[in-house]
Amino acid sequence: MPPLPTVVVTGGAGFIGSHTVDRLMETGHRVVVLDNFSTGKRSNLARWAGDPALDIVTCDITNGIFAALAPLTKLHGPVERIVHLAAQVSVVHSVANPHVDMTVNYGGTLHVLEYARAHHVKKVVFASSAAVYGDVTQLPVAEETACQPVSPYGIDKLASELALDYYANVHGVPTTALRFFNVFGPRQDPSSPYSGVISIFTDRARAGKPLTIFGDGSQTRDFVFVGDVVRGIVAALGDGNSRMIANVGTGNEISVGELARTIVDLCGGKSTLEHAPPRAGEILKSRARVDRLRDALGVVAQTSLVDGLRATLA
Repeated sequence: MPPLPTVVVTGGAGFIGSHTVDRLMETGHRVVVLDNFSTGKRSNLARWAGDPALDIVTCDITNGIFAALAPLTKLHGPVERIVHLAAQVSVVHSVANPHVDMTVNYGGTLHVLEYARAHHVKKVVFASSAAVYGDVTQLPVAEETACQPVSPYGIDKLASELALDYYANVHGVPTTALRFFNVFGPRQDPSSPYSGVISIFTDRARAGKPLTIFGDGSQTRDFVFVGDVVRGIVAALGDGNSRMIANVGTGNEISVGELARTIVDLCGGKSTLEHAPPRAGEILKSRARVDRLRDALGVVAQTSLVDGLRATLA
């Protein structure tokens, strides 16, 4: 029996990472999770406890990944593919601490790409972000739209994309960058300062607590369910489509105010809505054009917002 193909998932104990690990394990891969557990949780991977096809290594990507992977590749053979999800994911935190954001998000990506170059990895899939676009005047946002990020987080994601293209062009490392819009779903930690608005709203609405909306609530987002995002990640791990950049969203948008009211209704209508000043570095409108992901990889979001919210609440 041939050895299982090895896929490394950086940030694999986190929200999107653990769902990605689930899908890879289900489809017969050997998976190595690299995570420093600053926000990731071992409990997110409990389903696979004791499975010999999963290795979990405590590793901070800002220090590189060569040493962390060396003992495992000696045992199981080379890493074939990498999903790079490890990141500092808070826009607000990036505004307050731009140097930390650059070190983790851009510096971490360079460490991953250097490993991929040195070990001839067959594909690196990178979790980029809609934050690279900044505030746009025309929706939906296509990948060709000029990128003018308005936060250090967006700047470092864009810089990482440029690094991916450099490594693909100059060193022959096959790469794909996926620009995630607003991902939500089970395992998103509402107690974390890095959490998305849906996990915070659902947590508070379940408890009947007020929901705080930053700004007037008219800002819009394209919320995409984590299961649909994972299908895009796994499809991008295949051969081909090197140097591709693709949006991962639904092609729909909803205002934060309407989102809050929908969640309150789903939770029984006990919470009130409160407003606070808008936060620096956050964009006003967002909706993805998703043709490229559909045409190149055959992936289309299948989960409606309400169905995704119900799954999250459950």
